[in-house]
Amino acid sequence: MRTRETWGTRAGFIMAAAGSAIGLGNIWRFPGEAYQFGGGAFLLPYLVAILTAGLPLLLLEYTIGRRHRGGPPAAFRRLAGPAEGIGWWQTAVAFFLATFYAVIIAWALNYAWFSASLAWGEDAAAFFGEDFLGVSEDPLRFGHYRPGILAALVAVWALVLLIMSGGIRRGVELANKICIPLLVVLFGAIVVRALTLDGAAAGLDAFFTPQWGRIGEVEIWLAAYGQVFFSLSIGMGTMITYASYLRRGAELSNTALTVGLSNASFELLAGIGVFAVLGFMSARSGTAIGDLVEVGGGVAFVTFPTVLAQMPGGALVGVLFFSSLVIAGITSIVSMVIVPLASVEDRLGWSRRRTLALIGVPMALFSILVYPAANGSHMLDAVDFAVSGYGLILCGLATIVAAFTAGRLPALAAEANRTSVFRIGRAWYACLALTGAVLAWTVAANLLDQGRNLYGEDGELDPLILVNWVVGGVSIAFGAVMGFVMRRRPLPAEPRGEPALDLD
Repeated sequence: MRTRETWGTRAGFIMAAAGSAIGLGNIWRFPGEAYQFGGGAFLLPYLVAILTAGLPLLLLEYTIGRRHRGGPPAAFRRLAGPAEGIGWWQTAVAFFLATFYAVIIAWALNYAWFSASLAWGEDAAAFFGEDFLGVSEDPLRFGHYRPGILAALVAVWALVLLIMSGGIRRGVELANKICIPLLVVLFGAIVVRALTLDGAAAGLDAFFTPQWGRIGEVEIWLAAYGQVFFSLSIGMGTMITYASYLRRGAELSNTALTVGLSNASFELLAGIGVFAVLGFMSARSGTAIGDLVEVGGGVAFVTFPTVLAQMPGGALVGVLFFSSLVIAGITSIVSMVIVPLASVEDRLGWSRRRTLALIGVPMALFSILVYPAANGSHMLDAVDFAVSGYGLILCGLATIVAAFTAGRLPALAAEANRTSVFRIGRAWYACLALTGAVLAWTVAANLLDQGRNLYGEDGELDPLILVNWVVGGVSIAFGAVMGFVMRRRPLPAEPRGEPALDLD
C-alpha cells in the first residue's frame, strides 16, 4: 500500500484553499458584479449566498475528499461507483480552465512591466486591443503569435510545473505560504493609496449604500450565487483534491468557515479599492459613477490603466496592481492543474514525474499553441463561457445530485461531524437542495441568453458558440467515456496518509 503525502500544517492547507479561491476573478469580477448590480444592493444577496451555498458546498467537497482520499475520479468512484464519470468530467473542466487562465496571468505579467512607464499612453483601449493583443477579425484563424504574450505564457507554465514537481508540501503548500501574505501586502498597499484619492468617499458610498429597490431582482440573486460558486473554486474538483491530502483527524467545518470568510474578506477589500478608484474617476471626469465603465476584463486592462495615467504615482500603483494579479493567478492556477494530475495519479497509480510529463506538459503546450495567437482573446472568451457558464455549474450540480441519489449525505454528515467544531444536519441538506435549484436555474438562464444570441446580424451561426459547444461537449464526453472505460478497472488500494504536523 503506497503512502499518500499530506499537508505539513493546517495553516498550509487553509492558505492553499484560500489561494485557490482568491484569484483574478476576485480582484475584478466581484467589483464588476457589484458595479453592475447596484453596489450595496449586491452585498446582501452575496452574503446570503456565502452562507446558504458557498459554505455548505465547500464542506461537501472537503468531506468527500477527506473521506475518500483521492482525486475526483477515485473519490467519486468510492462515493458511488457510477459517479466516477463526474470526476473525469471535472478533470476535463479543470484542464480547459487552467489552459486559458494561464494566458490572463501572462497578460498581467506584461502589464506589470508596461506599468513602470505607463506604456499604453493616452488610449489604453487601443493599446490593449490593437498593440498588445493584435486581435484578429476572424475568431477561428490561428497564427500571428504575439511574442510578448508567448514569452510570458511560457514563463508562467514553467513556474507552475516547477511548483507541481515539488508535490504538496514542498510545492503547493510552500508556494501559497509565500504568495498569499505577499498578495495581501501588495493589494493592501493599493487599497490604502486608493482611499487617499479625491472622490474616494463617493466611490465607497456607491459600494456600500444599498439600492433597496433592486433587492427583489432575480438577476442580482443569480449573479450573487454565481459569484460565490466561481470564487470558491467549487465544481472543478480542486477542493476535493486538496481535502484528500488532509489527515483523517483534520477539522473541517471551522476550516471551511475560515476559507469562505477569507475569500469574502478579500473580495470586499477588492471592492473597496476598485470603487475608491471609480470615485476618483468620477470626480475627475464629472461623470456619474454608474456611467463610467463597462464590466469585464476591460476593467483591469483598459479602465484601470486609463486611471493610472491620471493618478499621482500611477506607475507604482500599476506595478503593484498587476503584480497582485500575477500572484493571485499563480495560486489559483496551481489549484486547477493539480486536479488532472491527482486524478491520473490516484486512479492509474502513476508517479508525479510521469504525470507531469504526460499530462502537465501537454496542458502547457495546448495553452501555448492556442492563446497567444491573434485570435486568442476570442478563443479565451468562448472557452471561458463553456467552463464558467456551464462546466463548473453543471459539475457542482452533479456533485450534489450524486450525493443525494446515492444516499450518502447522512454518512458524509457523520464524517464531517466526527472532527468538526460546528455540527451539520438537516439545515445542511436544505442548503444543498436550494443550491442545486439555483444552479439549475443559472444554467437555464445561460442557455436562454445564448439562444437569443445564437445567430449574428448576418444570420449565420456565431462561430464562438460552436467553440463553446465543442469544449463543453468534449468535457462531458470525456467524463462519460472515461467513466465507462474505467468501470471494470479496480481502484488501487486506498493510500495511507503520512503523519502530518499541527493539523488538529
